[in-house]
This record gives sequence, C-alpha cells and structure tokens, in this order.
Amino acid sequence: MNVTEQEEREYLEEIKEKLALAIRRGDDAVKQFSDELRQKKEYLHEHQSGLDDADMVAAGQSIDRMAFTGEAAVGRKRRLLKLSQSPYFGRIDFVPQGKEKLPVYIGVYSFMDERQRQGLIYDWRAPISSLFYDYELGEAAYATPAGMVPGTIELKRQYKIRDGRLEFMLENDVNIHDDVLQRELAKSSDDKMKNIVATIQRDQNAVIRNETAPVMVIQGVAGSGKTSIALHRIAFLLYRYRESIAAKDVLIISPNKVFADYISNVLPELGEEHLPELGMEELAADLLDNKYPFQTFFEQVSALLEDHNPAFIERIQFKSSSDFLSQLNQYLLYVENNYFTGNELRVGQIIVPLPFIQAKFKAYHRVPLLKRFALVAEDVRNHVRDATRRKLTGQEKMTIGEAIPRMFKFNNVLDFYRDFYRWIGKPALFRFDHSTSLEYADVFALIYLRIRLEGITAYDHVKHLLVDEMQDYTPVQYAVLSRVFSCRKTILGDVSQTVNPYSASSAEAIECVFPQAEVVRLYRSYRSTVEITAFAQRITPNPNIIPLERHGPEPVVARFASEDEELQAIQRMVGAFQRSDRHSLGIICKTLRQAEQAYRALEDVSIQLLTDESTAFKEGVIVTTAHLAKGLEFDEVIVPFASARIYKTAVDKSMLYVACTRAMHLLTLTYAGEVTVFLSA
Repeated sequence: MNVTEQEEREYLEEIKEKLALAIRRGDDAVKQFSDELRQKKEYLHEHQSGLDDADMVAAGQSIDRMAFTGEAAVGRKRRLLKLSQSPYFGRIDFVPQGKEKLPVYIGVYSFMDERQRQGLIYDWRAPISSLFYDYELGEAAYATPAGMVPGTIELKRQYKIRDGRLEFMLENDVNIHDDVLQRELAKSSDDKMKNIVATIQRDQNAVIRNETAPVMVIQGVAGSGKTSIALHRIAFLLYRYRESIAAKDVLIISPNKVFADYISNVLPELGEEHLPELGMEELAADLLDNKYPFQTFFEQVSALLEDHNPAFIERIQFKSSSDFLSQLNQYLLYVENNYFTGNELRVGQIIVPLPFIQAKFKAYHRVPLLKRFALVAEDVRNHVRDATRRKLTGQEKMTIGEAIPRMFKFNNVLDFYRDFYRWIGKPALFRFDHSTSLEYADVFALIYLRIRLEGITAYDHVKHLLVDEMQDYTPVQYAVLSRVFSCRKTILGDVSQTVNPYSASSAEAIECVFPQAEVVRLYRSYRSTVEITAFAQRITPNPNIIPLERHGPEPVVARFASEDEELQAIQRMVGAFQRSDRHSLGIICKTLRQAEQAYRALEDVSIQLLTDESTAFKEGVIVTTAHLAKGLEFDEVIVPFASARIYKTAVDKSMLYVACTRAMHLLTLTYAGEVTVFLSA
C-alpha cells in the first residue's frame, strides 16, 4: 500500500470518529427533546384547568416547535448514519486565485466540524462541488451567488467506500469517471433505481444544475439515464431553493405505479423527502370530477396490439396531432362569436335589448365562457333595478338567472365536444354514448374544453412538475398540463421508445406547446453493452446513439419447432439465471395475454407477474409487457414469441425495441415458426 493510500485510510478513520461523535451528540439531543416534550405534555395535562385560551395556544405552539426540532434532529441523525457507511466519493484540491489550497471532499450530504467551524464533507450539490464534475486538473472556476470563483485544481481523486471501508481509490488521470463508471455499470441491477452522484458526467451535470429554464425538455436515448438525471435535478433544486420549495411542492406525473415504486428510493437516498406522484389517468379523473368512465392509456395500447382496427387508429392519429389542438382553438373562437343568439329579454314592463346582453357577455372575455352567465345575469338584474327604481322580486331574479344561459347554444361541455366534430364535418370521429367509456384519445380533449369553458384552479400548490415518458403524451395533453400547472417543468423521454406510434410526440412537438423550453439531447447510452445496443439499432435505427464501450455476449435469436418447446427452453434459461449471481431477469412479452401465458407455463412461485394493477417492483424473475417494462432495466432479458405472426405492425415494432433496450448484460429472443421481419435484417 502506498503512502498516499495509507494517509487516505487514516483520514477516513478520523472522519468516521467525528461522525460517530456527532451521532452520539445527536442521540443526546433527540433524547433531550423527547424528555422535554413529555414533561411539557404532562405539565399541560395536569394544569389545563388553570390555563386560559392564550396560554393553551402558546403551549401548543411550543410543543409543535419542539416536535419539529426533534424531527429535524432525527433526520440529521439518519443522514449522519448514512455518511458513516460511505462518507464521500470524491476529492479535489482547489487553489482559489490568491488564496491557499483547499481540500474538498464530496459526499451525498455535507458535514461540518462544529468545534472548528469548517466543512469536512461538501454536499454534491454545493457550488464548489460542481468543479468535481466539470473539470479535470488545471484551471477551473465555479459559480456562487456572489459571482465566479476562479482557481486551479491540483488533485482529483475518486473513492469507493462501502460499510465504512475503502474498497478502491483512483488517482486523477483524465478518465477517472469512466473507470468508476465502468465498475458501476458492470454490476448487477437490483429492484430500485440508484443515485448516480459518484458518476455524474459533465453533460448531465449541466442539466442537473440548470436554474434558468422555465421548461426543460430532456430527449435522451434508451439507457442515457434521463430519469435519474431528472430526479437529481429535482434534488439539486430542492437544495438550491430550500427557502421557497420543498419536496411536497413537486409533482411527478409517472407512467404507472410500478415505475413510481422503482424510482422511489432515489430522492430519499439523496436526503430529500419522497416526492408526490400522480398517474396521467388519476389527473384526468380528477379534472373530469370522475363524471365519465374512460379507457386508460394501457387499455388503448392493448387494444391496438390485439386488433389492428383502421378506424380506431384514424381516431387516435387525428386526436394526437397538433392540427387537432389548433382546430379546437378555432372552434372555441367560433363559439365565442356565434353561439350567443337569443332574443331580447322581457322582465315585467322592462325590455332588455339583446345587444346590451351581448355586450355584457363580450366584456367578460377573460372569464371562461360558461362562467359568464351568472355575471351577465347580475348585470341584467342591476339594469332592470335601475330602470324600475325598485328591488326585484325573487321570481324576477330567477327569470333572469334562467333566461341568460338559455340564450347560449349549449351549456354542457360534452355537448360542445360532440358539436365540435359536427363543426369540422367529421361526426364519426367521436364515438360515445352512456353505455360505453370515453376513448382515451378523447379524455384530454374533453378536459381541455372544460378548462376553456369552465376554468380550473386545481393545482396552484405545485411549484415544479416532472413529466416522464414525454413521447407518450399528445399536444392536447401538453396544452392541458400547461394550463393546469403554471410552474416550472422538467419533461423527459425518448421518441424511439414510444408504445403508441400513432400518438407519439417529439421534442419539437413539445416545443410548439412550450416555446420557452430549453431542449437538451442526451445521446450517450450507459445501460446496455455495445452488442445489445447495436442489436436494438437494427430494429429502430438512431444514428446519434453513442454506446459506452462495455462489451458482453452477442444477443441470441433462437428458433424452436413449437411454442411448447420454446417455453421449455425459457424454463431452462430461468433455471440457469437462478443459479447465477445476476439479480434480475425480465421476460418481456408484447401483450398481457402472452405474459400471462408465459407466467402460467413457468409455474414457479418465485416469479412475479407485473400487470397494470401492480404497484411494486422486486428483483428476481419478472414476467411483464414491454409497455410496463418501460423505464425499468434488467441484468438479463428474454423476449419470447418474437415471430412474424406476433410482431408485424408499427406498434409491435415499438414494443420490440422497448423490450430489447431493457437489457444490461444479456439478451435472448425466442420464436417458433417464422422470425419477425423486424429481426430478419
């Protein structure tokens, strides 16, 4: 062991001692708070008859304050315990211009030596820590609220510390990150997404620390770490703007509950609270007041996979276009100018002329259309009262209140929506009666009309919105999000990984709805080996993708005489996996019906079937669909039934690409009969 490594090991022991001392002091503080809290409550209980209201309020506030401080102490202890397992992962020696050298150790959280008032470990989000991600040795600078701090980096090291032991240390050559990255990526995946603070790359760091973009759109290829980057970006913003934003003020729109569970560890690992999340369908049900039953996105895609119905596809394609949104806007303008017809209104002896009523209606052009009737009715009542110089009777008030809405062609959002299709001359594109559910493609269009006609004030408390799988949402969905959430947004996805190509949105389409967006493109893929990436490229080519140089076995495409033989072979592969040291195997099918068939054939109690009802993701063997596997990754992937009979349409091709790009180390496809045309190349 060299001198440097010996010194580093000794320093690590010193830091661990200081952390242990801080933990003991924290324990004492927590104990003291709980004792004081108990005494205070007992005192209150014994003396409550003799205390007046003001005393009771003051005592209650004091108890709340103590409980809050106690909780903070518990949270601090949790962070210190985590640091004692792995205090830091990096070090730079920085010499600011005209000052002396400062060794900066970087970890998941910061740690101060209270006695000497100096920072021993810097939080990875602190301004000075950006030097570690953005520079090699030599001249460097970092931004602070007071301006740039220039200087020189004289040393750069990276460590792997686990359970308080230094496993390895790398010295400052140029590709220090790559070396650690390679070691991290070669490991097995488990059942939760991990934090990537030790291996954040320069281009990723720029996205994470961007403070200016009102809307940030991250278009990243499969395996580029875009979800992880987005979560680290949220952690950075929560750190940077602690005074004005907390975890409860952020909302994630997540594609399904399994994915929400898979990413649930990242923020708590970074010392932040768990983020609230909502599925797009939950949001829709809320915005429609649960009035209409509707098809889910999963059901829409399943219907496309089971049955290639041209009329259904035509309806989806039309309602997923930018043109559809602009026609809805033109229709609303037409309604505004042409649907208030009616006649003059007679109240007793007084005649209220129609132009007077129309002028009042126009004057409220900033108020949603259907909300104006009550305001216009009030103006008409005042007009009649001034003309008659007396108070109106209850009957007269009611007559006016009922007459005004009747002057409008419709006063129900669903009637307007149905009328829209008559107006554009395509009534067949809307299929709905009270015995069926709304088609998924209609749900957000109806919500958009509702917002424009009735207004909405539901989600003002959200200060940052995170939208994942952006390619699966349509322009009208983005128009709804932009009206419901006026806050900053981070929107991410990959155009190649759409599960419904008839309704996919590109970064360019999203830019049309959010013209102020900053778009970042991430082309480097970290998940799969070079061989797996090259294989997936043959299904859906993307010339920009740059795989990280990590090699493994070539993917296997295996043909079997029958489906039974194919399923027996998959059973043998599962057995081989269970005897290996790998952690996760995904058996990824096109449809839920096929997944259920494979699951039954494998008849193994340790295997988990993931459906659209599932809420958790566990490691081991998982059978699921490509739609539900999106965003997840597995050590090994098997794609059964990859035959020409099963994979033939544009949607099928998307599913095959998504399935193959879930694999980190090993990929096998099996089929009976003819192989799918998407693999014959």
